[in-house]
Amino acid sequence: MSDSEQHGTSRRDLLKLIGTVAGSAAMYQAMTSLGVAAESPYSGPIKLEGDPKGASVLILGAGLAGLVAALELRKAGYKVQLLEYADRIGGRCWTLRGGDRYTELGGFEQQCAFDKGLYLNPGPWRIPYHHHAMLDYCKRFGVALEPFVQVNYNAYLHSHRAFAGKPQRLRHVLSDFNGHVAELLGKAVSQNKLDEMVTQEDKEILLAALRRWGALNRDYTYAASGFTSDRRGYERDPGGGLAGAPTVSQPVGLGDLLKSGLWRHLATGNIYEFHTTLFQPVGGMDMIAKALARELQGLVQLDAKVTSIKQDAQRVTVTYQNSKSGGDVGTASADWCICTIPLSILSQIDINVGSEMASAISAVPYDASCKIGLQFKRRFWEQDDAIYGGISYTDLPISLIGYPNTGYSDAGKAVLLGAYTFGPYAYELTALPPAERVKRAVGWGAEIHPQYEAEFENGIAVGWHRVPGVQGCYGLWSEETRKAHYKNLCQIDGRIASAGEHASYLPAWQEGAVLSALDTISRLHQRVVASR
Repeated sequence: MSDSEQHGTSRRDLLKLIGTVAGSAAMYQAMTSLGVAAESPYSGPIKLEGDPKGASVLILGAGLAGLVAALELRKAGYKVQLLEYADRIGGRCWTLRGGDRYTELGGFEQQCAFDKGLYLNPGPWRIPYHHHAMLDYCKRFGVALEPFVQVNYNAYLHSHRAFAGKPQRLRHVLSDFNGHVAELLGKAVSQNKLDEMVTQEDKEILLAALRRWGALNRDYTYAASGFTSDRRGYERDPGGGLAGAPTVSQPVGLGDLLKSGLWRHLATGNIYEFHTTLFQPVGGMDMIAKALARELQGLVQLDAKVTSIKQDAQRVTVTYQNSKSGGDVGTASADWCICTIPLSILSQIDINVGSEMASAISAVPYDASCKIGLQFKRRFWEQDDAIYGGISYTDLPISLIGYPNTGYSDAGKAVLLGAYTFGPYAYELTALPPAERVKRAVGWGAEIHPQYEAEFENGIAVGWHRVPGVQGCYGLWSEETRKAHYKNLCQIDGRIASAGEHASYLPAWQEGAVLSALDTISRLHQRVVASR
């Protein structure tokens, strides 16, 4: 008899409970079923075999999907041209530095005033270790990487409704939550209340595991001790000499932890996309786009606003005009077209595709997101609070504070991510003028770091649904829309094909954009070679 037959669903439910509290197995399984957590299938550089015999491809959008498509198609012998709406390459792979100017929808203009060497990544800011395509392109084109700290146990969890608004160290909340849950489950097991769920052998192993995992005493209680302080930290750390004896710290009660809601942030490090190790490009995320663009000099036309996309049996013709000045309409044509324009924009453009693809283009909304970068006179989070990299989370509208993962212990100024929020909070913030958004972020951040008010110098705020040429953060698929429209979006419609993060099962990730591009050009190349 198998385990599943012997113990039934109750055993599986118990293991799911332990997985939810102690690890990421249950969460990973759920995410995999939705198609957002599978390891990247990339296994190496794409090989486009066969001669395209001079075929031409027009690529719309010079984000990562467009750049990768252009690089690989040109290498395979295609004539390639790219049209890009913005005055820069990279799309959402974007970095703001001192002196940069940015004008959003509605006309608000901001000038980044960061000191030299400081920057904000308004879009992507991390690359997981299992995003193999992104890492390979960085390696192939010489983009230096450094670690990105997702989980810092000394960072803060904060609720303005709990603990009198005082932020709590993540290590305290994590250790105490695990300990209290382990105590509850340990007592249930030791009192034979789970006999129908586990065998006697499993029971003994489970008790030993719970005691070790939760730092429980011999009677399976979670209480102040050297064992618990080795997890959550000491009130007074061990030292040397006569005054070296440590003082153990006092755990927070389970009731207070549950009411605080801070436990909501504990699973972040267990999510597959956030597993250690993550990376960031040295000097800013746009180092990746710049490295790819260097290989495509002369092929990218910037400031080109696409106004229509037309195809017939032989060609695809695109009309466009200068995205800044308007003026005369230009045209570009090619045998084939790969469109990486975000669906939030493409749905507003005149394009003659079949009804199925047209419906797919109109079916996917885009999420709103806002990031705010703040420059401070000194690294008070390191100097005063011993937080080196990582993220603090809060229930305030800013959602989180991201600390710089480079330049540790520098004596000078630094920029941190003062807000990264989605949905209603993003709309709320970006309904305000940029200066007011920054002011609000400073005020809210001061509830976690009181040093904000005295140390703040300047900031910049980007709301993605107000970014021209994008009008949204990423394609927001649901299970229903993906089932109804995803395949239709990804199919080659006549001579037009789609690519981008929205045409992937890794929405909002650069890996999704790259894998989508590689899949699209592979299928397109097969069609081209077969037709020659």
